[in-house]
Amino acid sequence: MGLFSIAVSLFFILNSLGSIPLFVAILGEYPVKKQRRIILRELLIALLILLIFNFFGEEVLDLLGISSAVIGIAGGILLFLISLSMIFPKDHISKVPQREPFIFPLAIPIVAGPGAITAVMIYAQQNQTPYLMMTAILLAWIPTAIILMASSNIKLFLGQKGLIACERLGGMLICLIAIQMFTSGVIRLIQDTFLH
Repeated sequence: MGLFSIAVSLFFILNSLGSIPLFVAILGEYPVKKQRRIILRELLIALLILLIFNFFGEEVLDLLGISSAVIGIAGGILLFLISLSMIFPKDHISKVPQREPFIFPLAIPIVAGPGAITAVMIYAQQNQTPYLMMTAILLAWIPTAIILMASSNIKLFLGQKGLIACERLGGMLICLIAIQMFTSGVIRLIQDTFLH
């Protein structure tokens, strides 16, 4: 996959449009300026987490003895389940935290969730240079940040039905990415098992 394809895939996996209702519900009690400060801080933490897994994810997998084929299969299944939850969403019942959210739940798992972390690790293994992957992460993160910083305005503009439609479209695309990841992982596992 090329740089642009990876960036677009990661953008949909980060699911900024689908996260707007959660951000609005969790941060609704704060003034707009404070909301934006919190969102920017949480987005920067999420970016740092994704970059850590980009540069050191392979070492973690080697330490655990997990092959790239297995992570591809597991990642494909995980993304497929995430895509199903986006296409057929359940009603989100979000309790507003008593304290200002820090790292959890906005940075992790809403932005840098298991699907995004797994995708970063898989794409990082497929590309020779981690710097290409870092560029793709930044290209996906920038529009995600813009959308989430304007979450209150976007919710007013699109309305609940518009957000649901965008989330379902993103879910369909993630479903296709998940199947591609899963099949690539299975092919690699067969090659590693029978051709070596």
